[in-house]
Amino acid sequence: MKSMLLVLVVVGATIFTVVQAKEELKKVEEKMTAMEVYERMRFVLSDSWSLSAEEEQLDTTGAHKNQAIVHLVGDDKAVGTKYQVIGRGATLEEVLLPNTKKSMVTMYHCDSYKNCTELKATHYCAKQNQPEFILNLEETTPNKFVFDCDMSTELCNSEEDHIHKMIFELSEEDSHLKASYLAWKDKKIRKKHSIYHFDRM
Repeated sequence: MKSMLLVLVVVGATIFTVVQAKEELKKVEEKMTAMEVYERMRFVLSDSWSLSAEEEQLDTTGAHKNQAIVHLVGDDKAVGTKYQVIGRGATLEEVLLPNTKKSMVTMYHCDSYKNCTELKATHYCAKQNQPEFILNLEETTPNKFVFDCDMSTELCNSEEDHIHKMIFELSEEDSHLKASYLAWKDKKIRKKHSIYHFDRM
């Protein structure tokens, strides 16, 4: 009986180890290079997106209710954000909330298009500053792009109100986008952020 129990324990441990190894391998396989992320972003985001209906604006802090843009919510014919490739493929331009008082632009580009080791972004914000970002490869997946404020820059280290992290999450077979622009002030995260849900037009 003891030997049978020992065999079952060994078999169980082996199965657990194999399953765990497969999960770890899957995580490694999901890791992308900076250029692969940039190519994925260019491919999947390049389009016009409308602001999702009120009931789809989940896990936000109410930025979609701002008087400057509330008329766009749920209007599938109005552009809420749009992405296009410029500079002969070297830059992805994002225009957030175009033709409104809150219109902003973000430019995404490699440190070197021919030898891309780092994906960068500059956000031209309605807060009237321009925080710079670097792709967080550890947190990024094929359906989630994460950018951290570049801590080698003065603004990211300052007490000034600025966007400190950007997260873009795709779902519904790449037809839905949650864009989160997380704000910091006085070197700590704020309670209010610019978080929006969009649907591909």
